[in-house]
Parts: sequence; C-alpha cells; structure tokens
Amino acid sequence: MSDIAPQNPAENIVYKALIWTWPFYAVGALYIVGPVLGWMLGGLAALVVYFGAAVREDLRCHTPIPAVVWAWIIGMAAMLIILWVGLINFDFGTKTIIRSTIGWAKGWALMALFPLAGAVLPIRRAILIRGQCVVGLWVLVLAPLMLVAPYIGLPEKIFTSPLKVVGGPGPEYFTVFLYTLDPASGTPRWQFYAPWSPFAALLGVLMVLFALEEKCTRWKAIGVTAGVFLILASKSRMGLVGLIVCPAIPRLLRLSAQSWAWQGLAGCLVVASMVADGLITSAQSSVRAFKSARADSSRVRATLQRIATERWENEAVWFGHGRVAPGSHIVEYMPIGSHHTWYGLLFVKGITGFLALLIPLLWQLALAVTDTIKSNRGTLPFGIILVFVLLSFGENIEIEVYLLWPSLLLLGIHAKELTK
Repeated sequence: MSDIAPQNPAENIVYKALIWTWPFYAVGALYIVGPVLGWMLGGLAALVVYFGAAVREDLRCHTPIPAVVWAWIIGMAAMLIILWVGLINFDFGTKTIIRSTIGWAKGWALMALFPLAGAVLPIRRAILIRGQCVVGLWVLVLAPLMLVAPYIGLPEKIFTSPLKVVGGPGPEYFTVFLYTLDPASGTPRWQFYAPWSPFAALLGVLMVLFALEEKCTRWKAIGVTAGVFLILASKSRMGLVGLIVCPAIPRLLRLSAQSWAWQGLAGCLVVASMVADGLITSAQSSVRAFKSARADSSRVRATLQRIATERWENEAVWFGHGRVAPGSHIVEYMPIGSHHTWYGLLFVKGITGFLALLIPLLWQLALAVTDTIKSNRGTLPFGIILVFVLLSFGENIEIEVYLLWPSLLLLGIHAKELTK
C-alpha cells in the first residue's frame, strides 16, 4: 500500500479516520467523529488559505477556492440564518435555538466544510478510494458473524454507547447492532455501521462507485464485492436502484460523446418504438412491484410528504417551521418533515432553505456532467451526486453527513481539479 501512503498531515488524518470506521462504530463514536473531523479539516483549510505561503510546503493551497465551494459555504451559512428566523417566527425559546444551532453545526455546516477541505487541502483521490476499499475489507471479514447472528440466537443490539450524552437525532446513532428484524415481515436485515438499513444500502452504492476507480485489481474486487453485499443484505429497494443507476448513467453519458454510441442509441430507439406498448406495461408493473415490496413504508412516506407540503403552504412558506413536528398515528408517529430531504426542507426551512441546498447541488451536478462528457475524471463525482439525489428522496441528508464525508471531500477535490 506504499503507492497510496499519506503524504501530508491532512491525508494522514483523512485516511486514518476512514480506515478506522468500524472500530469507531464498535464504540458508538461515528456520529461524533464525523463533525469533529469536518470542523478540524475545515479549520485547517481556513488556516491554509489565510496564511498562504507561511504554511508548511506540503499543506499549501495552489488554487483559489472554487466558485462552487463558495456556493456551498454561502448556502449552508444561509441555512443557519433561515433556521433562526423560522424558530423565532414560531416562538421557540433560547434553549431550542441553541440546540438547533448545534444540530446545524453537526449537519448542514459539514456539507460546506468537507468540500472546502477537499478543495483547499492537498488530499488525493487515491487516499479516499483506497480507504473505502479498506472499509469494505472490514465488511467482508465481519460478514459471516453478522449473517449467522439472527439464526444462532445472538441479540440484535449489542449495546448503546454512553457517548450518546453528547446528543444526536436518536439512540440508534450510538447503538451497535448485529442485525435488525423487519417489523413487517419479521425477517432479519443488516445495517452494518449505518443507523438503519436503507442508508447502509446507499453507503454500499458509494463504496462500489469508489472501488470502481481503484487501480489495484485486488482492492477493487474487495470494494465492489463489499458494496454489493451491503446493498443486498440491507434489503433496500433504493439501494438496488442505486446499484444500477449510479454507476451506469455517468458511463453511458461518457459514451454519448462517441459517434458510434449515438448510432447505437438510434437503433435502440427504433426497436423500442416497435415494442413501446409492452415496455410501458412492463415499466408500470415494475413500479407497482417496487411500491408493494414495502407497502406500509410507501404509504407512511407519502402521507408524511402530503402533510409536510400542506402545512408548509398554509403556515410557513418562506422560512419554514424551524424544526420537525411530532407526527400522529396515521404516520406511525414519524416526525413531520422527516424521511425526505426536499419535503423536509420546505417544512422546516421553507422555500429559502430549499433553494440554499438546491442551487449548490445543481451547480455541482452541472460541473460533474460537463466533466464526465469530456473525461473520465467526472465519472465518480457524477455518481456521488446521483447517490445524494436518491438519498434525498428517502432520507434527511443533513443528519447523515457524518458518514457521507468522504464523498463530500471528493466533490471538493473535483472542484479543485477543474480549477487547475
């Protein structure tokens, strides 16, 4: 592994934090490590920019901060101001404002700090790619124990870390699980080092995307195998979609720059037009099967989205409600504003918060798409953004940034590469 050995303190911090993912999880510390790492790297990046040539040579920044990173910084700073306005509008007290500000520092703020660190600090892609494959090796080593655990009588939950006293979205972020039982079917599902299974599946998709960029065949095989295993064992519908869509679309777009690909596409469209009715019927059947696979989950999510939209339109269009609201039995007591980033943003932060995320995300997507057409360099960033989009349709992305930080660093690195 000497070819990817860390070459400066920033790379050393990032690589060690990544390959120690499972030990951190074993003590329930992952939710703490992510924010601490983000503010540490963000602070280091700020110092490097401020002191310029006075910084040690192997940490110097040789490019200006990319415009898209400034968009992330402005957007996430706006999130804090919007948060305060929403809380004040609904008469929440000082205690709630302080707690929500801390929550912002552990969530939305990291979506600016990690791209900033990637764009400023001399961190190579290879460090993140190999680190993800090492995490995958941990997955494969621990897989036999986790797979047999529900069948040999081992408990679902090992323990909840006392580190939960620092506060977080819930105890599951500090709990070490071997597996969980699906409440609908009673069958086991595995969530690995994520707080729940669907998120673990999309972490598996990210692992596959990173591993596909690995130069060493052995490590590539380990990363891809582990990523696919995460997706299958989590039994997540969204993960299966991501496994097909996120690696394929960037590569198909890259092919679109070739004339022979356009000729092939034209031929496929001619054939498709001949069997259009059958394709449409098949697609409709697939959608129904997808939704019926977890019908209760789909119903609850749809109801949450409808309630969030109605209350946003009628009560808090511009700045939202400031925080999620308790849900009733009709949504199985899930909070209103949860389980969907975009509906959640409208409910909690209004149209201003919605745009504060949408603008930098679309900007980053445009850069990735353009670069993918020109070279292979944009393939991984494009795939990452597609995962983020999928994740945003089923989760609140801001509370999961503590595990998404390698991907956000990569987006910053890509922005720096484009600046060069």
